[in-house]
Amino acid sequence: MVGSGFGNIFKIPELKKRILYTLALLFVYRVGVHVPTPGIDTVALASFFAKMEGTIFGIFNMFSGGALEQLSVFALGIMPYISASIILQLLTVVIPHLERLKNEGEQGRKKITQYTRYGTVVLSIIQGLGISIGLESMTSPGGAPIVMVPGWGFRLMTVLTLTAGTAFIMWLGEQITERGIGNGISLIIFAGIVARLPAAIMNTFRLMSTGEMNIFLLVILMVLMVLVVGFIIFVEQGQRRIPVQYAKRVVGRRMYGGQSTHLPLKINTSGVIPPIFASSIIMFPATIASFITIPWMKSVADAMRPGNLFYELLYVGFIFFFCYFYTAVTFNPVDVADNMKKNGGYIPGIRPGKRTADYIDRVLTRITLGGAIYVSAVCVLPSILISRFNVPFYFGGTALLIVVGVAIDTVAQIESHMLTRHYEGFLKKGGIRGRR
Repeated sequence: MVGSGFGNIFKIPELKKRILYTLALLFVYRVGVHVPTPGIDTVALASFFAKMEGTIFGIFNMFSGGALEQLSVFALGIMPYISASIILQLLTVVIPHLERLKNEGEQGRKKITQYTRYGTVVLSIIQGLGISIGLESMTSPGGAPIVMVPGWGFRLMTVLTLTAGTAFIMWLGEQITERGIGNGISLIIFAGIVARLPAAIMNTFRLMSTGEMNIFLLVILMVLMVLVVGFIIFVEQGQRRIPVQYAKRVVGRRMYGGQSTHLPLKINTSGVIPPIFASSIIMFPATIASFITIPWMKSVADAMRPGNLFYELLYVGFIFFFCYFYTAVTFNPVDVADNMKKNGGYIPGIRPGKRTADYIDRVLTRITLGGAIYVSAVCVLPSILISRFNVPFYFGGTALLIVVGVAIDTVAQIESHMLTRHYEGFLKKGGIRGRR
């Protein structure tokens, strides 16, 4: 049962230590979110962000856990690290040196991680400089300047502060991954999103007290939320299992192989990368256009805001593109087929080698279509509820995908620790499907 499963966590000293260590580092991260960068009028900045909701600033603010709207030392969040990681993954396809490092195992992985850290620092410096220059020309809706003393002193201080903050978050994430439980980078994003949940709950009660939301609508939304979360959990654990048979081999006097297994292909192989990339690409020109007073540019900015038909169609189109693109980058059917052939494995009815690679690619293409439809539906749902049905409540989208996905992976890691020590997991019969 779930209750006994949670009780067993504290019976394992190592697991207990890892969980407490993870919670302590996440607490440090949340404290840092509220430490402001010097030279900023925080009241004017908060007013500015209230006006810029729905632009690219809103996306970055969500991933930084609200640190950007306060311009705290963690204002850049972990996004530079994620961007550097994605860039390295894409470059691995076109640069032979990086591809060789990827295939070298642990040593190659460490080298790529080192390159990712360097890339994170470079991106943080560039973004920090851009933010500091941009803030000097910005004012609140009331006309108050956001930067109290503009100039190169403020710019250098901001760049140094924000870069150091991102480097520290990167270190926190790596420490959680190594010594804590779960993926540290994902948990930091998870903590930033979940930290805003109490404010959303308070806002819901405020809407009910003012009459903007009735209890009947709230019950319907709660039921819908449970259904959406259940749907996300079901699809995220969904797999297409391709049967694989290994031929028998005689080595010396022993016989190896002969067993049957399967190749699991996730329905949503690309994860949350497609909606992040899609929303960033669409909202970047919309954010630029919002600062320009030319009438047709303002019309473009309004058309590319969430809730408009043009934005939703463009958003879905980009999600489909990045689902296929990122899946093609991270999963190579040719390499999988070659590894199966080297180890004496084959798919029943399919000739090893190129025919196997083509078959895997065909299956992956089909299930990626389902994954793209699923991601698009979850990400577009909030905008439809808000704009079409005038629902003053927000849930779903990229944030919900991240929260549910990280929760599933973290619970799976906790269960693996418990099951290896002969303790029962959270579920009576076998734990999380697809992760055994």
